[in-house]
Amino acid sequence: MHNIKPIAIYLPQFHPFEENDKWWGKGFTEWNNVVKAKPLFRNHYQPHLPSDLGFYDLRLKTTHTDQINLAKTYGIEGFCYYHYWFNGKRLMDKALNIVLENDLEFPFMLCWANENWTRRWDGQDKEILIEQNYSEDDDLKHMNYLCESFFKHKNYILVNGKPVFVVYRPMLFPNIKSTIKLWRGIAQKHGFEDLHLIMVNAHQAEYSPKELGFDAVMDFQPQFKQAKRIIPNRINIKLHNLNIKKTPYWEHIICDYQQFSEEAYHTFKEKQSLGNINPCITPMWDNAARRKSGGFILKGSTPKLYEKWLSKIIADIKDRRGEDNFLFINAWNEWAEGNHLEPCQQWGKHYLEATKSAVVNA
Repeated sequence: MHNIKPIAIYLPQFHPFEENDKWWGKGFTEWNNVVKAKPLFRNHYQPHLPSDLGFYDLRLKTTHTDQINLAKTYGIEGFCYYHYWFNGKRLMDKALNIVLENDLEFPFMLCWANENWTRRWDGQDKEILIEQNYSEDDDLKHMNYLCESFFKHKNYILVNGKPVFVVYRPMLFPNIKSTIKLWRGIAQKHGFEDLHLIMVNAHQAEYSPKELGFDAVMDFQPQFKQAKRIIPNRINIKLHNLNIKKTPYWEHIICDYQQFSEEAYHTFKEKQSLGNINPCITPMWDNAARRKSGGFILKGSTPKLYEKWLSKIIADIKDRRGEDNFLFINAWNEWAEGNHLEPCQQWGKHYLEATKSAVVNA
């Protein structure tokens, strides 16, 4: 019997809140981006529309229980919720408040999405909506808040008694080692033995977790920098006088899912020397719903190809022991990034069935 813990990454965006009303218009949620997407080329799967769970509202407890029942049925053992903290201000907190204030009988952890919020969805990446500022005082307040609330919840995921906390962009901190030292001390004052800290490697060069003071790395997928476009990039198009006009293949980065998944698997194998590496896999990806240009599209994903990638990862880690043998799946419900295990109108529950098949047959 293996000791793998499949954890699905979860976006708590699907409910209206004051800031989104101000920035994007009254009642805006991620569903607005999802439904306006259109196919950009032949056999392009857009829009991604939900089936079984519908266009849900995360302010409703019943939505959470429906999601959890589905996750449990298909082998998911917990959610990793994105957590948004801006110097004491929480965003998209209504969904996580339901998790915090109830016993939903499902394990969970938090990943701090510690980025500035910009107008990325309408192409204005440089216009900051709310800024992420770092200070020792904020580090202290943030960790005290987490220890007094989420970390003490009966369903919060622990590793040997240590709350798991994931940091999405560790290299944005002015001194991440100092922050981690402070955080660990605060957790101990709250009665925890320590923290189990995981860094995400989505946006920086490869680091050993110990090098920065972390306990593990999440090998986030998709890794955009390793992707190979189906056609040459714009520079090569111009250099070689290729007769390719401005089409979606020009405006977006389009890659083959099968090729990408094979390369991602081999890259994961090569990273093992860095230390404790938790694998991550994506069932599909297409964020063209959010971007007029510069989107990243994995073309040709199928449940069969996803299961093949997942099965190879599981075979590599199934003999690992310990409470930290996490397998991250990105994502449970990133609908506007075309990235979800939740059932959709094209594939139904096939990606969930592929997940269960790979986990059960390991």
